[in-house]
Amino acid sequence: QVELVESGGGSVQSGGSLRLHCIVSGYTADTYSIGWFRQVPGKQREGVCAIDHDGGITYADSVKGRFTVSQDNTENTLTLHLQMNSLKPEDTAMYYCAGGVIFDTDVVLDPDHYSFWGQGTQVTVSS
Repeated sequence: QVELVESGGGSVQSGGSLRLHCIVSGYTADTYSIGWFRQVPGKQREGVCAIDHDGGITYADSVKGRFTVSQDNTENTLTLHLQMNSLKPEDTAMYYCAGGVIFDTDVVLDPDHYSFWGQGTQVTVSS
């Protein structure tokens, strides 16, 4: 059973930084892709970034150069980090981490391909 628990959300002013964390347990590193997604009420969930099963990293165009994803692995637990710099009001959303068995790297930012989700952590950026 894969479990994901996010932390690190909060409120910052435009231009500020936040660092999110997601503890993932029960996964199999060589088959899972792990990603960050975000959702604003009334809008579809969108992919922010993802690390695929081969370790490749993909970012959404909207966050390239501002967000950095990284991971730490210990035995069967992975901690996924998301460093968010130069935050903008449009980055305000509920942020989720998710895991799934995905072998097509073209879809790693598509939330429909992920099976396991955390509960989310709120990020609010004020202007």
